[in-house]
Amino acid sequence: MKKKRIVKAVVLSALVLFMSGLAWAQQGDAPSDNMQIVREKIQADKKLLVASNMNLTENEAKAFWSVYDSYQKDLMALNERAFKNIGDYAANADKMTDDIAKKVVNEYLAIESDRQKLRQSYLPKFAKVLPYRKVMRYYQLENKIMAVINYDAARQIPLVD
Repeated sequence: MKKKRIVKAVVLSALVLFMSGLAWAQQGDAPSDNMQIVREKIQADKKLLVASNMNLTENEAKAFWSVYDSYQKDLMALNERAFKNIGDYAANADKMTDDIAKKVVNEYLAIESDRQKLRQSYLPKFAKVLPYRKVMRYYQLENKIMAVINYDAARQIPLVD
């Protein structure tokens, strides 16, 4: 029971920080050092969430965390592209043209395609260091985190006129 409360608290704090960062990215006026602090806090909270839910043995943990860190670094690059794309949308929302909309939509689809390719490319790496049941659990955690972030972003980003 206590573990579930910790998990919820970590997810909520990560989401608050994520959305704060998203709002800053949309406004375009956040100092880069503040964004770095937000990123580091999100990464630390996410790692805590994963650690508290993976039930890794000591040997599994030794091998898992280096793969996890590498994956997160690659994932962060995609997230940076997504933030930039959202910023492009926000900067043009009141004067959206078909050309800008096409660019934003194409970049969104490219990011999602690259996100899927990244997940697929890391599957054998995770499977090398963990039993498949734990690999599946990790992918479920990533999916749940992304679903909550996507839901919150969808609530905050208005439809184009």
